[in-house]
Amino acid sequence: MPPTPEPDERPSPPVAARQTQFLEVISRDEAERRFHHHLTLKPLGSESLPLLAALRQVLAEDVISVVDVPSFDRSNVDGFALIAADTIGADEESPRRLTLNGEVLSPGVRPGTTVTSGKVTTIATGGMLPRGADAVLMVEHSDVSDDGQTLYVHRNIAAGENVTFAGTDIAKGETVLRAGQFLTSRELGVLAAIGCETVQVYRRPRVAILSTGDEIIAPGQPLPVGSVYDSNAAIIGAAVEELGGEPIQLGVVPDNEPQLEAAVREAMQHDMVLLSGGTSKGAGDLSYRIVSRLGQPGIVAHGVALKPGKPICMAVCDGTPVVILPGFPTSAIFTFHEFVAPVIRAFAGRPIEQRNTVRATLPMRVNSQRGRTEYVLVSLMEGVSPLFGSDTGESGVATGSEKGTDPEIVAYPIGKGSGSVTTFSQADGFITIDQKTEMLDAGSEVEVTLIDAEIKPADLYVVTSHCVGFDYLLSLVQRRGFTVKVMTVGSTGALAAAKRAECDIAGIHLMDPESGQYNSPFIADNDAVELVSGYGRMQCIVFREGDARFAGKSIGDAITSALIEAECRMVNRNPGSGTRILTDRLIHDHSETASGAPAGYGVQVKSHNAVCAAVKDGRADWGIAIETVASSYGLATIPVQEERFDFVIPNARRDRPAVRAFVELLGDETVSEQLESMGFAVRSAPVGRG
Repeated sequence: MPPTPEPDERPSPPVAARQTQFLEVISRDEAERRFHHHLTLKPLGSESLPLLAALRQVLAEDVISVVDVPSFDRSNVDGFALIAADTIGADEESPRRLTLNGEVLSPGVRPGTTVTSGKVTTIATGGMLPRGADAVLMVEHSDVSDDGQTLYVHRNIAAGENVTFAGTDIAKGETVLRAGQFLTSRELGVLAAIGCETVQVYRRPRVAILSTGDEIIAPGQPLPVGSVYDSNAAIIGAAVEELGGEPIQLGVVPDNEPQLEAAVREAMQHDMVLLSGGTSKGAGDLSYRIVSRLGQPGIVAHGVALKPGKPICMAVCDGTPVVILPGFPTSAIFTFHEFVAPVIRAFAGRPIEQRNTVRATLPMRVNSQRGRTEYVLVSLMEGVSPLFGSDTGESGVATGSEKGTDPEIVAYPIGKGSGSVTTFSQADGFITIDQKTEMLDAGSEVEVTLIDAEIKPADLYVVTSHCVGFDYLLSLVQRRGFTVKVMTVGSTGALAAAKRAECDIAGIHLMDPESGQYNSPFIADNDAVELVSGYGRMQCIVFREGDARFAGKSIGDAITSALIEAECRMVNRNPGSGTRILTDRLIHDHSETASGAPAGYGVQVKSHNAVCAAVKDGRADWGIAIETVASSYGLATIPVQEERFDFVIPNARRDRPAVRAFVELLGDETVSEQLESMGFAVRSAPVGRG
């Protein structure tokens, strides 16, 4: 028998139970209308805070100055306070002679001598202008006699020159800030300038956050098999704070109905309650049942025609909004921003957020499902407009390689699913696919709603097949002060992106079946890109130590053994990746002894790490991954093929500073030694089939 991972000691799951369906799936707008109908969307009241504690708060009332700023006529320069008319006719050749008063006015000193015609008073920057003076002569436009009694004036000045008169900046009785103003460091400076010690601001709404589920583990604790760390509480709590709320983290509550109900009722003392998980009405989902009996009117929407986010549950219980967000991170974050964020902003007195949009081009086909409005998160890259009239490959990627001249924004879909933690952090915005649309073709122009107020362009755009060696190199680029954006789409998609100049660097490992050579044959007829040599790496069959179906066998015997045994499950790579192409070739070459695809062929992951993790945990028995990653997971290997992982750089982007920095790193001896220590063959010649 093949070895299997040690069993988890957690309690056995309950027997299967019939799952109820959503009571009513409604449109996004109808769900929002019902939710808002039972809420009073206005600030919750105000409080007085010390000035420095009011940063990032919202003013609850107008602020009227009770003083002039400045409160006196003030010198803007070091020089001499005088009567401007006394300088008429003065120049370098014919200076005017004036008599110095003995007084010197520093900041904070009250003048004691009146300036009269023919007299001047020495004054410093910020000093109070003496009575009688109407201007200040800069010190560099004058000379003082050796006895210190006479001032020689070398230029004439106008009345008011180099003086800020009282109330010029802020006049007493002037409204300096108005209710609803968001307070930054600049506004606090204004308030301090008019003498405010405290400020009246809208009270921050207190938002209780509960995570639910036996599988949810607080960060920092050991992670049992089948469990996940609670990422939702962290990101939702931070989002609440960004919106002006005060997150109250109440921790993780297991799927125990009395315990969960007690926790939720305690949370009801706050202004809003957010639960994460327990919305899908499965056997273990308790949250919606508890919320349904908290108060009137209760649940107002449970099930919205959205993707992601269909299972969201919204309630208003005796005036308190209670929202059960879906458990999957992307669904939770999306529905939070769609339905919860506007309510928090209203409670905090912040204005309605106006989302900015940009036009962009899809580089690949995007499929959708009729009947639900779908939001697709995208990462934006600045490209060069291709001629999208060309064909698309099987994966729906535009393969045309001709380059246009007009810069454009390209929107790469981030298709990691609603369970992904990283999707939202990598996205710049999202596109909305109407519920009647089944597909957007490659080359379609779409409107992207930005997540942030504006696009933050990266210094280096990378589209690549996955490799931990490339990850290491990009980390070094980032440490040099450049920002890096990475899209992992597989070698085929990466090469297409480079040919369309949609990225700065594409990492590829594609073997030409005719020549057996890697990468270079695919750009031989394209003078718009350059192939930069990377490193060699070994692709292997990976399996758990001691598995007799693979241990000690040749490549052919191992693949044949895996294909014959129905219970031998593989884990596959995503279409378009170089590893997937290699995997398909191996299966094809040894498929005479087996019928159909091997078990697990349809399970497709996007990285070598994901392949090795599946084999390590026993979800699969074998797969194809590079030796470096397999070794880090403690897996056994059968070497299959040494390949080249090289870099394609569009000539139009070759001189970008971050690209130059990357190429320099490839030639750095210390970097090469580190890559060698990781198991990559940096100094080896380009290899073919071998």
